Formats: sequence, C-alpha cells, structure tokens
Amino acid sequence: MKVTLLGTGTSQGIPVIACKCDVCKSDNIKDKRLRSAIMVEEGSTRIVVDVGPDFRQQMLRHEVDHLDAILLTHEHADHIFGLDDIRSFNWISKSPMDVYCEPRVQKNLRSIFNYVFDVNKYPGTPQMDLIDLENEEFSIGPITITPVRVYHYKLPVYGFRFGRFAYLTDFNFIEDREVEKLFGVDILVICALRKSTHISHLNLSGALELIGKISPRKAYFTHMSHEMGKHLDLMQELPLNIEPGYDGLVLEI
Repeated sequence: MKVTLLGTGTSQGIPVIACKCDVCKSDNIKDKRLRSAIMVEEGSTRIVVDVGPDFRQQMLRHEVDHLDAILLTHEHADHIFGLDDIRSFNWISKSPMDVYCEPRVQKNLRSIFNYVFDVNKYPGTPQMDLIDLENEEFSIGPITITPVRVYHYKLPVYGFRFGRFAYLTDFNFIEDREVEKLFGVDILVICALRKSTHISHLNLSGALELIGKISPRKAYFTHMSHEMGKHLDLMQELPLNIEPGYDGLVLEI
C-alpha cells in the first residue's frame, strides 16, 4: 500500500493570504501546505480522503489519471469544496464517482452542490453516487477500511484505518473504544493544528499524548497552521519517530 500526503495544511493553507510571518514567507517547499488530504493506493485501486479547494491542483501535481472512490471525513469547506472537479474523472470513466460519507454529510452535500442532484441537471455537472458510511469495517477493492469516530469539538467526524496505516484529522476528542481500533498501527498521520490550545483541533501536546497511547512505529503531523512553526524547526523539536508531514510525502506501508 502507498499513501501520499496530498496536503498537510489547515483550512487557510500556508502561506495564508496577506500574512507576512516567517512561516508564510519561508522559501522551504515543505512549508508550503495545501489543504489536508491523502491518497491511498493498493494495486490498481486508488482512493482519496477529502477533496478540498486544492483538489484540482493536487490531482494535477501527482498526475492522477483515475480515481475509484472518495472518502469524506466531514462536510467543512476545506474538505469538500473540490468535489466539482470530479467531472474529469466522470468523463474518463463514463460513470459517477463513489463518494462515501455519513448521512449528515450527504444532506449537506445535497444542499451545497444542489445542482448536482437536481432533477433537471445542467449538462456537464459532476456525477456522484453517495454511499452511506457507517462505523463498520468495509472494503473498496483490496483496501480494507475501518472508520474511527472522533469529534471536531461537538461535530462527529470520521478518521480511517487502512491496515497498518491510520489517518485522523480535524478533531480534539476520541473515546477510548475508538482509540483501541488504532492499536497495532505502524504509521499514523494525525492533526496537530498549533502549539497553543484550540477549541476543536488537537494542539501539539494533545497530538503527542495520543501518539503515546497508540504507540505507532512512526507518526506524522498534518492539518498544521502557520502557528505551528517552520518544518525544519519542528524537526529539531520532535522525538525521532515523530515528524511534521509535508505535501507530497509518500509513505510505503
């Protein structure tokens, strides 16, 4: 299995519009962060988790020519606003895109992208089949997926385990029974928004604490804001088995 970090930034990305801080002005390519998303590949099966406003750029950057399915963690703009750009994949496959998400998220998609689900569709609109996502293990091709329920303040969100790899973004609370699903993971990608406390995201200390409970061989941070600091500075501050992720990082599982 191969996992690509398509984006590792928070909802504003890095650089942030109009910001002149050292991180946003950094020349290090690893400090340039698109909105958070990953691509999971096994054999010929390819899945993307979340399709934010940078989805088109991410697909072009990695020369993605087919996509089997999309998983959505939740319905916030930085995780769904790229859905209109699945049109190219529709054209190539001559079929709708399978989009896995829970019923609440589906309701929001039908409202936000109402033109997609209109009875009298405008020609050329995206085509998608919304598939119910529940807190139960399922498979897409050879890839087995275990949803992991977490909470983004009070909003229920899904993280996902793919065999020995797990991806958790946009949350600051997880129940013990859900943590147990993550035991035995070899590589963990987890959100760490900034060093100070945040109402709905794990901060650095919270992410480190949870990594300690799960005890993966290797952990990478994602969904980082410019307040987290520069990539090279973080590399010096973190334990050897924990690193800030960066856009384009490829993980072989």
